[in-house]
Amino acid sequence: MSLSSEKEDFCSRQQLEVTQLQRLNAMLAEVLPANNFYREKLSGRQTPVQSLDELSGFPWTTKSELVGNVDTVSARNRTWSDEHYVRFHQTSGTSGRPLQIWDTRADWEWWMACWKFIYGRACLQPGEPVFIAASFGPYIGFWSAFEGAVASGGRAIPSGGLSSIARLELLQKTEAKVLVATPTYALHLAEVAKEQGYDPSTSTIRCIIVAGEPGGSLDSVRRRLASTWGADVLDHAGATEIGPWGVGWLQHPGLEVLEEWFHPEFRAIAADRPARQGEMAELVLTTLGRSGCPVIRYRTGDVVKPAWPTHQEIAEGRSPRVWLQGGILGRTDDMLVIRGVNIFPSAVENIIKSFPEVVEHRLTVNREGNLDMLSVEIEDQLASPARVGQELHVRLGLRIEVNVVPAGALPRFEGKARRVIDNRE
Repeated sequence: MSLSSEKEDFCSRQQLEVTQLQRLNAMLAEVLPANNFYREKLSGRQTPVQSLDELSGFPWTTKSELVGNVDTVSARNRTWSDEHYVRFHQTSGTSGRPLQIWDTRADWEWWMACWKFIYGRACLQPGEPVFIAASFGPYIGFWSAFEGAVASGGRAIPSGGLSSIARLELLQKTEAKVLVATPTYALHLAEVAKEQGYDPSTSTIRCIIVAGEPGGSLDSVRRRLASTWGADVLDHAGATEIGPWGVGWLQHPGLEVLEEWFHPEFRAIAADRPARQGEMAELVLTTLGRSGCPVIRYRTGDVVKPAWPTHQEIAEGRSPRVWLQGGILGRTDDMLVIRGVNIFPSAVENIIKSFPEVVEHRLTVNREGNLDMLSVEIEDQLASPARVGQELHVRLGLRIEVNVVPAGALPRFEGKARRVIDNRE
């Protein structure tokens, strides 16, 4: 199977769909004999499929299915035995237990092929310094961005463990040309620069690749990033359990699904049916190049507005890939995105309720400068918030301020509780 997606181009939807169908059937032929999860899930389904439309008869895959029980050492959709895997990553566990994803060498090459396409959109030149502004935990996004920069011929610069001031100093010394960060942190880094008497718009940064949260395709955020840094902005989207599935353009906001490696479907939010052009929809993805931990008809929970190009637009040079207007617009659930980490109120509640001495709690989201901050108030009989904060940090990967309030200070609810106060604009 060719992994040269950064060089691939398609002159028609038909040509693109032929490639998708070939890769889908190749993946099914390789995976189904060895993958217990999908062999059972797809039992009775005819393969190879004759058209992509036949996928609509396959069942959905959800994240809760992949997590498995407490004894599961990796995602349930793992295909091969342990010795085939060389990479370990996990999700943040914000909707329950973290999902552990393992990748083979071949799968990682596939990741790199996708990232070569993304860096190609950023017009990365040989030897250009790429500054990765993030700490390197078990979450895959910045690891793949770092190694993708190397695979694309760039000079990757890590900054894990550094303060914002130290990162700015390193960014200046290395004369970095491309900055990879969440939109929120890129703005925060610029704010810190100004506090230090340094104008970020005079830096050597020419392009910012943003990911991890909405913003790169929001007009106001995109304009602010561009003007503050004096740079182009490129939006990107991906997920640990799926891969780096989307990338925008430097010229305008939005995301394009890398359809040669991800087959997208769109489920209407308002009804259980395929979405129409420009309609709010949940994005559903099938991976076409990841055999170690494949996902088939995976419900991402991302809310998007799909737009398919017309024959005339393609003839005029537009890509035949589906375009997501405005990028990722939100989530199908009540997720909060705090500094690039997805936080579900139910996950916070699940952790807090593990402390029997905590009677009630409430979450508050504020914006301090360019950073979103989450704090928790608790009625705690032990008056010891540190232990709760530590558990939240360990389980969610995010430092959250926890404060004790007097007994009875928080509201009680007869019906559905409203424990989230969002003070952001």
